[in-house]
Amino acid sequence: MKRLLPIALLAAVLAAAACNTQVTKEEMATADYGPKPVNYQDEIRSYLHLRLTDPKDAIVEFRAGPQQLYNRGTPVRGEQYGWGVCVWVNDKNKSGAYDGFYPMSFVLRNEKIVAVNGGPDDANIIGSRYAREQCERLGAPFKQ
Repeated sequence: MKRLLPIALLAAVLAAAACNTQVTKEEMATADYGPKPVNYQDEIRSYLHLRLTDPKDAIVEFRAGPQQLYNRGTPVRGEQYGWGVCVWVNDKNKSGAYDGFYPMSFVLRNEKIVAVNGGPDDANIIGSRYAREQCERLGAPFKQ
């Protein structure tokens, strides 16, 4: 039992630290976002094409962005800043049926993707939470 206590405390501290991604206006002002991306949809579609089960028939909806976006770093994820884009994706599963929409958020700088939250490469609780939170901040809250 004594061995589990430090592990439980560490897990609680990491979970609490991972929750605080909101930033101040001063923090946002210090980031170099670069120019607003022009070809962001092509860049995101190219990224998804390599990762989706059925990229040809997947439904990809660009719901919000690009807008300046900043998340401070946490013990779980590093700092993310740039031009945020919220995308909702509905891909087919291996059986050929649509699974339903899920949110993804992309952060771009200088026309390149520098961070992705949610989706096939980040299908975990933290990635999903970041994608939902960032989509909400960009103006496209994901409700099921």
